[in-house]
Amino acid sequence: MMEFRLRFSPIWIMFLSVSLFFHIVRAFYLPGLAPVNYCEESKVTNECKSDVKLYVNKLDSEESAIPFEYGHFDFCTTSDTDSPVENLGQVVFGERIRPSPYIITFMKEKECAKVCTRNYSGARRSDLAKLAQLKKGIILNYQHHWIVDNMPVTWCFPVEGKKTFCSTGFPMGCYVNSHGAPKDLCVANRAFNGKDTYYIFNHVDISITYHNGMNEEWGVSFGQSGGRIISVKVTPRSVAHRGEGQKSCSDNYPPMGIPGNYIGQKDELNITYSYSVFFVVDNHIKWSSRWDYILESMPQTNIQWFSILNSLVIVLFLSGMVAMIMLRTLHKDIARYNQIDSGEDAQEEFGWKLVHGDVFRPPRRGMLLAILLGSGIQVFIMTLCTLGFACLGFLSPANRGALMTCAMVLYVCLGTPAGYVSSRVYKSFGGEKWKSNVFLTALLCPGIVFGLFFIMNIILWSEGSSGAVPFTTLIALLSLWFGISLPLTFEIGRASCRERV
Repeated sequence: MMEFRLRFSPIWIMFLSVSLFFHIVRAFYLPGLAPVNYCEESKVTNECKSDVKLYVNKLDSEESAIPFEYGHFDFCTTSDTDSPVENLGQVVFGERIRPSPYIITFMKEKECAKVCTRNYSGARRSDLAKLAQLKKGIILNYQHHWIVDNMPVTWCFPVEGKKTFCSTGFPMGCYVNSHGAPKDLCVANRAFNGKDTYYIFNHVDISITYHNGMNEEWGVSFGQSGGRIISVKVTPRSVAHRGEGQKSCSDNYPPMGIPGNYIGQKDELNITYSYSVFFVVDNHIKWSSRWDYILESMPQTNIQWFSILNSLVIVLFLSGMVAMIMLRTLHKDIARYNQIDSGEDAQEEFGWKLVHGDVFRPPRRGMLLAILLGSGIQVFIMTLCTLGFACLGFLSPANRGALMTCAMVLYVCLGTPAGYVSSRVYKSFGGEKWKSNVFLTALLCPGIVFGLFFIMNIILWSEGSSGAVPFTTLIALLSLWFGISLPLTFEIGRASCRERV
């Protein structure tokens, strides 16, 4: 009995160690960023901070495929030295996250705080060019994308059916044409009534909702004086400021309009940017579920289970019909073969034997078929692995750029199945140029994609877009391609060619 216990004691020790580990580790957000505790400025400790940083991202539009950086439209900017480090996926997607001049302190409300004032003169060509960029961004409905606590700042507005739609971006302005017809958000406010006028949203009301630390284990040190941010919502407004102070952002003031016609050399235009900050307590929403209100408000994110089941039933029904037809045909042919007695009847081919010569004949371009098949297997496995990581929560929205980074790294590392499948298929066709087959498997399809990507990158670079990938990133992509993917594909392809088919 003693020998029995000693023999299995290592297994029991390992089991108890794993159980103890899972008992100690209490994870609720797999595996996103850790929550950040905020508190009042007077109670700042190592466990909480009071500075709430607001970052700005690229501006994009549904009417244009070219994104631009925040400073492209002459908004208020600050130094880029504190910009967060961007991963490979963010750079490829064109994200340019920069710090903003908006100063926010936790639980310290502000009303009509001035950010900066931009002065434009008709006598300076540079100012006219900046105004032209603003007008272009407004008429194309370019959207701001701000980030607070690694969460997008949302703009929520009512829609049909007494529901609320929350967008992760808000427009930089709206336009009223020369006939007085408003466009986009100008429809919602009667004050936007100037013909051929561009109205810029130069004031934002920022509402920060947080879950305070009262009755929470993580909030013992600060209690009601701190908490965790669960949502940040913004309401853009257009205000023609008159003077300074809280009253300068009143709704009674007319909106800030930019005339669409030419500005004279003696004319000047001043645009003042301002913001207000408000804090709201909501202890009903946990930090781990703070993304739910964004997903629930977007109708396109709802899973269409009826459509999925309908498609699945149709596919199964059609597959069953084809399988029944094939089984019935093969059953008749096999029964007829079994009834053949004479040699003359056996020499006559009929049924599925009439096509066996075409089915088992090697194709004319067997190398090309093997190359495309290997590349397809590589993309297929990459997609399955990426979806698997996403379902496990490793590619959550909190990890910006993680989806593209994961996809590219997996594609590079999965050159092994591509080389194996391509080499085996090519050898089964009787091919002898295995080196050319392996090299083309690693270079043909990725080369076509990279060539198109390089051409589009040149176009974006010529337009001054933030979507243009830097030259150093292109070198990094080429290093991954030729340093990892190509050697893996070649080595596995050479080893598989030595095996018997």
